[in-house]
Amino acid sequence: MIHDTNPLQFIVDEADNGRRFDALIALRISNCSRSFATALISKGEIRVQGLIKKPGYRVKVGDKIDGRIPPPQAVVFKPEPIDLDIIYEDDHFIILNKQPGLVVHPAPGHYSGTLVNGLLYHYPDLKGFGGDLRPGIVHRLDKDTSGVLIIAKDGVAHQHLARQFKSRKIKKEYLALVHGEVAGETGTISLPVGRHPVDRKRMSTHSAKGRDAETGWRVRERFSKATWLELDLKTGRTHQIRVHLAAIHHSVVGDPVYGKRQGVKKQENEKAASPKIESPLRLMLHAWRIRFSHPVTLQIKSFEAPVPEDMRALADTLRRSTAK
Repeated sequence: MIHDTNPLQFIVDEADNGRRFDALIALRISNCSRSFATALISKGEIRVQGLIKKPGYRVKVGDKIDGRIPPPQAVVFKPEPIDLDIIYEDDHFIILNKQPGLVVHPAPGHYSGTLVNGLLYHYPDLKGFGGDLRPGIVHRLDKDTSGVLIIAKDGVAHQHLARQFKSRKIKKEYLALVHGEVAGETGTISLPVGRHPVDRKRMSTHSAKGRDAETGWRVRERFSKATWLELDLKTGRTHQIRVHLAAIHHSVVGDPVYGKRQGVKKQENEKAASPKIESPLRLMLHAWRIRFSHPVTLQIKSFEAPVPEDMRALADTLRRSTAK
């Protein structure tokens, strides 16, 4: 754990002049994430010259930084005997194939039945790192997205993997069944992603504060009125793939958020000839492959989660309909 009963105190030197306050604290505290540093600063736990500053404050030479790192609140997540599909594990991390419908970590409305509850049952010694009390969680997948997920077993692995995600050194590939016939064989979607200007629970490519986002795509297989895509996630914005595909009018099949507003427009004379895509029970998006450097040995590691049964079944149905 990163909390320390000793006070944090130092003077900013020339090497750190102009650095963001939150970035400096994240560097100075062992296994501290940027978000945890931001929270400490915002709560006034760490100050500059005895004054509360914003996380984005640019420190200056001679600034006196002082504060104390409070111990984290006790984890109250309960262990639950949830089945986990383990692809690989060693002393430092676990690779899971997350099943669709499983929420990654507890949140309002989902305090039990989550991946974290299952991890605590199967790995009772697993802890949160860097101020994050969600045991081992380095990244996450949406509830209805299936596929490969990395879980850190120790602070060193957590910090190293988090840095790889932040610097975009981790290669992530997804599979998605989308509505419509995508033109071309490969392409790239480069559209900023941010909070929707009206519905704050959704993301949008028309946000006033959108962040750069890039998704590469390649056609895996074509069907009548649907396409199976392989996707290369260059950045990792919230709902990025779903938002990007909806923006080019090829929403992911089964997407209740970004698909229902867009829909699939059909002319009356096309309906009879088009295969009916039965509404699946979940989003047809799968985290297929992941490639990263081992946090200790630095060897390149690659893992793949097999295509889930429901996605294979829908693809088979579309394939048969297309062949008719």
